Formats: sequence, C-alpha cells, structure tokens
Amino acid sequence: MAYEQATVVKKVPTGIPGVDHIGHGGLPKNRVTLVAGTSGSAKTVFAGQFLSEGIRKFQDPGVFVTFEESADDIRENFASFGWDIQQWENDGLWGFVDASPQVGAETVFSGAYDLGALLARIELAISKIGAQRVAVDSLGPLFSQLPDATTVRSELFRIAAALKELKVTSVFTAERTDEYGDIARFGVEEFVSDNVIVLRNALEEKVRRRTIEVLKFRGTMHNKGEFPFTIVPNRGIEAIPLSTIELQHRSSDKRVPTGVDGLDKLCGGGFYRDSITLVSGATGAGKTLIVTEFMEGGVKNDERCLIFAFEESRDQLFRNAIGWGVDFATLGEKGLLKVVCSYPETMGLEDHLINMKEVIEEFKPNRIAVDSLSALERVSSFKGFREFVIGLTSFIKEREVAGLFTSTTPTLMGGTSVTESHISTITDTIILLRYVELFGEIRRGLTVLKMRGSKHEKNIREFTIDDQGMHIGSPFRSVVGILAGTPQTISRSEIERIETMFETG
Repeated sequence: MAYEQATVVKKVPTGIPGVDHIGHGGLPKNRVTLVAGTSGSAKTVFAGQFLSEGIRKFQDPGVFVTFEESADDIRENFASFGWDIQQWENDGLWGFVDASPQVGAETVFSGAYDLGALLARIELAISKIGAQRVAVDSLGPLFSQLPDATTVRSELFRIAAALKELKVTSVFTAERTDEYGDIARFGVEEFVSDNVIVLRNALEEKVRRRTIEVLKFRGTMHNKGEFPFTIVPNRGIEAIPLSTIELQHRSSDKRVPTGVDGLDKLCGGGFYRDSITLVSGATGAGKTLIVTEFMEGGVKNDERCLIFAFEESRDQLFRNAIGWGVDFATLGEKGLLKVVCSYPETMGLEDHLINMKEVIEEFKPNRIAVDSLSALERVSSFKGFREFVIGLTSFIKEREVAGLFTSTTPTLMGGTSVTESHISTITDTIILLRYVELFGEIRRGLTVLKMRGSKHEKNIREFTIDDQGMHIGSPFRSVVGILAGTPQTISRSEIERIETMFETG
C-alpha cells in the first residue's frame, strides 16, 4: 500500500525578534493562532506587531479588528513603538474594523446573536487592501455577549473557517485569569484554534517576568518551554529564545595578557581570547582593580575594551582608576575604551541583556568586563538570572571576545556567592580573591581555582595594592583554611609532614 507524502505546513514569519526562532520559522500559514494571556502580558502588542512587521519587512497588508479600544486609541498607543498606522492606512497597507463599544451607545439584544454582519465587514476590509494578515483583539468582549460555551465555540469556529477560506494568516487574542490556569476565559478557544501561544507576566520571587510559550502548532514543529521576552521602547516585543543557542562557537588557542604582572604566569600565559573569567571576592578585595588592569592591558595592545558597571558611576570608576595609575579618560579619548554605567533596578534583566548586546554590536570590543554580576542578581529570579548569564556568555563567545565578570562573596572572609554557584560551570576560568588575617594584620590572597584547557598554578599567592595597581607576591606557605574563610598558621614541621603525606600518596 502506497502512502501519500505528508504535506509540509508552510510558515509565515512574524518578524518579531526571537519569536520566529521559537516557532521554527513563524506562524503556520493561512491558519488561526490564539494568543492568550493575562492583563499586561502584551497580547495587543503582539497582535499589532504581527501586522506592523508584516508591512515593514514583507510588504504584507494587514487588517486589525478591535473589540475593546477604538481605532484612534490603537493608532496613538502603537505610535510609541514607531509604527505609523495612519501612514500605512493612507498607503493601503493597514485596515481597521472598529467594533469597539461606542460611548453612550445602548446595547439591545433581540433574538439570537449573529456574527454575519461582522464577518462581512472583515471580509470587505481584507479584500479592499488585499490583506495577508489579520489580528483580532480580543475575543473576550465579543463572546461575553453570547449565551453559552456551545455558542461561543460554534461562532469562533465560524470566524476561523471564514478567515481560512480567505487564505489569510490570523492572530486572535484572548484573556485568561490565571498565569498557569485555563488557557482562555471561555475554555473552548484553544480547541478551535489551530495554534496556541501563551504570554505570561508572572511574579517570580517578587520580580515581574514576561515569558512566551508555544503551547501547540497543529501539524508542525516548534520549540518547547517558556522563553523570556521584553517590550523594547520604539520597537515592541523582543523574545530571547535560549534554546536556539548552540554550542558551536569556535575555540581559540590564542592568549591575551591579563594586564596584571604575575597573573599571566599563574594562568599559564594569560586568558584565552574567547574565554569567560569569573573573579570572585569580598567587597574591597580587588575585583574592580583587576577589571581596570584588564582594560588597560587591552588598550596597550590596541584592543577595544568595554566595561558594563552596575555598582559605581562613571566618575567613581575613573577616580578609582587614577588612584591605581590608570587614566581611563585618556584611554577613552583614543576610542579604545567605552564605559556604560547603569543601576540594575532601572530595568529588568531581559532589557539589560538586549541593551548590552546592542552596545557590543555597535562598539565591537575585543574585551568586555561586567562589574558586577552580583548587583544584577538582585533584580531577578534564580531562573531569570541564569538565563541572562547563559545568553550573555554565549553572545560573547560567538564573537571570540575575552570576558571578565566579577561577583561578590557574602562574607568578608570568603564563602561561595550565589552568583558563583549559578555560573561556575559556565565560566572557563575562576579566580578567587580572599582576605587573610595573620597576626592581627589583614592581607590579601589570590588563586586560580580552575582554567579550562590550560595548566595553571595552584598556589594561593599574597598580593598587595598600591598607587601602581596590583602586585602578586609569594605563596602562603604556613597558612591553611584560606579558601574556607578560616585561615590558621601551622608550623614548618607540620608543613613538611603534610608534603610527605601527599608525595607518598
């Protein structure tokens, strides 16, 4: 028995950044996609952006059917994203079917509710401009006028069938009352629609976080799970599909100097050009100093260097650098150093990630420093922070840029930071800075905990800081417990006994 070859479902690109990756090319062509979400989840923005990107990127005319806001309100609201709806209407690329409630109008019900007149208006608008896309926002006000779920289902099927007959790709928005409850308010919308996308604006660990999930694409594939997204001013929705990140970036054996005398030797000759280094230590231990020297070392090699600072202002960073003999102002005048400062609380992590990517794309640095990740962790959930780090590190590695991140330990004497536990497996090199209390005096110690693909020194070395920066000295020979935060001095005989024990196995 011969089997017919399965028909491949064609996709229509939405043009919405990240969404087409999640949908493996976009939305199924000439079908209805239900976009469901709670209040504030960006349903209307998704519907409008589906039409606007269709016009801007593919010259696909579209019709917007509104049951809640008036056409004037839609034009005004969408203008904030840079979408000139009025101009597109004049050009015959955008059409409205305004079925929103009129102020002062009285609704009178008499007999069965019939959508025939509405469908006729939609069909006329589609044929008038030759629409390829339709957005219906939203089903709630329309179906609240119907008597029961059976009628809702039959009328929704009627609308969907009519749009399929017209061979347009459609997006319907629908309200839901719970982020992880029923898909839509009436409980039938998802069964009539060919495809379902869920937008969420959930509260995670006291932080609002928007995500997008393709619940079903009938007859075709899509990426599974929730993906973070944000709403960017003057652009609209931008999704961050982490599942599309592939471990295919190249690895270079070329090394770059760390900028710190002695640290290159500890690391076997410097950092790899495309590696990510985490510097972990308590406040004041010297993390920002290493960032400063790392930047200066890059500029000396005519490399472009970029700092993202989330704890100190630009003036404060420049003042501190001068105190260590590094003139950031002069380095910036050469066009080889760029410093971007912002408080973590000014936006969500998804927005920070998008902004950082844009700066990196524009400046095209050879070195990047983030000081510090611990500050960013304050404004995110556990999952959101890890996704941010994965997104940033993969973006940096793809461009073969040397990255240096700092994190702050919870106590002055050490301890593993939450940040460090999140990203220790993602980073290539980990450098630990520790305070060491000896004989009533505070000293500083440094060790390279790990370095992928390279030999490195395993000693914990003392270092000092003066007006010329960091100076790495001799190893601590008579102290144990430094990394645990409980340093203790031991006698020479005890050291010899321990060394003998290791040598004999």
